[in-house]
Amino acid sequence: MARSSRLDDIPGLPARRAALRLLDAVLRRGEPLELALHGAAQGLAPADRALVHAIAAEALRHLPDLDALIDRATRQPLPGDAKARMVLRIALIQVLALGTAPHAAIATALPLVDGGPRKLVHGVFGTVTRAQPVLPDPPALPQEVVARWAEQWGEAMPEAAAQAFGARPPVDITLRDEGETALWAERLGGTSMAPGHVRLPEGTAIPDLPGFAEGAWWVQDIAASCPARLLGPGEGRVVLDLCAAPGGKTMQLAAAGWRVAAVDQSKKRLERLRENLERTGLSADIVQADLRQWQPGEQADAVLLDAPCSATGIYRRHPDVLHRIGPRQIAELAELQAALLDRAAEWVKPGGVIVYATCSLERAEGETQLAAFLGRRPDFAAVPAGTNELPEGVPPTPQGWVRTLPDTLEGRGGTDGFFVARLIRATTRV
Repeated sequence: MARSSRLDDIPGLPARRAALRLLDAVLRRGEPLELALHGAAQGLAPADRALVHAIAAEALRHLPDLDALIDRATRQPLPGDAKARMVLRIALIQVLALGTAPHAAIATALPLVDGGPRKLVHGVFGTVTRAQPVLPDPPALPQEVVARWAEQWGEAMPEAAAQAFGARPPVDITLRDEGETALWAERLGGTSMAPGHVRLPEGTAIPDLPGFAEGAWWVQDIAASCPARLLGPGEGRVVLDLCAAPGGKTMQLAAAGWRVAAVDQSKKRLERLRENLERTGLSADIVQADLRQWQPGEQADAVLLDAPCSATGIYRRHPDVLHRIGPRQIAELAELQAALLDRAAEWVKPGGVIVYATCSLERAEGETQLAAFLGRRPDFAAVPAGTNELPEGVPPTPQGWVRTLPDTLEGRGGTDGFFVARLIRATTRV
């Protein structure tokens, strides 16, 4: 215990130890990076927490490239979950991506080996850094992800995904009043691809911008704005926004004149939704509930189900999904989505509309899911999305779905990967 305390006196070591815990939580236990950060960095100052996040996120972004460097410097490959490999990833990413001096990186790395092969770690680190390698741009995607996406979408898709992965994602905002689109585009120096949307210049500091504190707009990727766009003006009708937090779609719907019931299981995420509503001056009924047990008091005019999914469509901002999501997780999530769709279908009035959406690049969570649902429920039919309802450069598919891929809005900053479908319920059961 005393030895550990003395080690933790080494400047910067507690942050590196937390980064090791965080990387282990993501890669070995499959925890989402953002959720695991709180536990891994407990007790650290905000600046150290930010460093922990940066080390782990950059290591995950460049993981195949880091492992290739490590494997070329070892006679026998280290196991994927070996502590030596994990420590080397943390040490090398600091030097190659974060600008840390090699002597500082290795000084805070060796204590993390904790009884393991210190000489091996020191030797491999020295061999790699003396060669002064440069991480490839764009970063390599994991081979299993490349194979899965190529099978679903063709060989060109993973190439486009890699290019998108290497570019900094733009910041999109959604306006509370779409009638002020031109005004805010000019005021913020951005461009617009749809009513109520502005894409901001890269590197914009969000909280300092005009209109943020006043609630005139909120941050929301342009693809994420498409589900609510397909519901159109509310005119006082009732909509259930399922899996609603942190509230981008809730605010869209409220601003469009819907009476919104926003349902989510997470108390913490609902707190953010409530804060967002207060900032924007919009209102919704907030319900904390598990959709697998919850029932609304009556059927609604519309339902928006932004279903729990693999989140592979937001890999640009969350590189951890590339390493912790595989076929098993996708299949489990698709099963959950089917169950939620079946429940949500009963909550929309005859003649009402349901919009189903996932931020996923997997057909199992989009096209295949909807085909199976329509096979089970002949009383529902697709209502194709119109070009005039969607952002410029986001065309509907031949089936009328919305499907954004890594090459969508290519040359204009790209967008997240999304699947969106709009269905109408027949007035009588078929």
